[in-house]
Amino acid sequence: MIEQVQDFYLYIASEKGLSHNTQLAYKQDIERFIKFIKQKNISSFSQIEQKDLIAFLESLKLQKHASSSLSRYLMTLKVLFRFLKREGHLKTNITLYLKGPKNWQIVPSVLSGKEIEQLFDQPNLELETEARDRAILEVLYGSGLRVSELCLLKINDVGDTFVKVHGKGNKERVVPIGRKAIDSIDYYLTHFRNEDQSPYLFITARKKQVDRIMIWKQIKMYAKRAGLRKNISPHALRHSFATHLLDNGADLRVIQEMLGHANIGTTDRYTQVSQTHLHKAFNDCHPRL
Repeated sequence: MIEQVQDFYLYIASEKGLSHNTQLAYKQDIERFIKFIKQKNISSFSQIEQKDLIAFLESLKLQKHASSSLSRYLMTLKVLFRFLKREGHLKTNITLYLKGPKNWQIVPSVLSGKEIEQLFDQPNLELETEARDRAILEVLYGSGLRVSELCLLKINDVGDTFVKVHGKGNKERVVPIGRKAIDSIDYYLTHFRNEDQSPYLFITARKKQVDRIMIWKQIKMYAKRAGLRKNISPHALRHSFATHLLDNGADLRVIQEMLGHANIGTTDRYTQVSQTHLHKAFNDCHPRL
């Protein structure tokens, strides 16, 4: 079993060309699954039955894992077992017809305009780290970047009206950036970044590149300061960006391009059609109003 898992890790690193963070997520999920299986005295993949997969997912649910995490674990198992079948280690792929409950797909929180203002008012602009964080918040919401994309931004990636984003699969895209985000970046760079030599746009107090965990923790801190009870994360800001564009009449294809989605279906699921958009469509289009 160990040898087959190592072969799978080589496969996702070389043939699929996944990012380091994605490879790490696969490994963590599989290690947890292997630990669970061994507790059931199963020593090979050929002994695993579909009921064992379901039992594993149920155990995660009992441990209060989020719906998004359960969906990710299921996807990891599907990729693993498809690989094992393709390589001849298994006669059948027992995950082929295994589907998760519909309620595993959850809609991220969307912040109102007032909540955005409350959150963005929290950083103290007299402090270097908090001036940086204000700029981070403005960029995440103002351009809809993934937090991993924001961490990779370099100073030279930012123009007066756009930002060059290094997305999934090493694909680059150019995304518009608003005046408030540019002003926040300029303030941070002018007041606190005039001596260091780091090429990265956002760095820590130790002059290192920021990472996703740090940004997640900072956003949680500001949300708590603001007294916001929603589950606010970098992803929630990205989702709010897309939803607010939709509210104000942006075309779904335009949103797809800015978010860097390869498939329009991903954008369609990702964006939440709000009451504002529904009422506008109704008022504009219904023939008997």
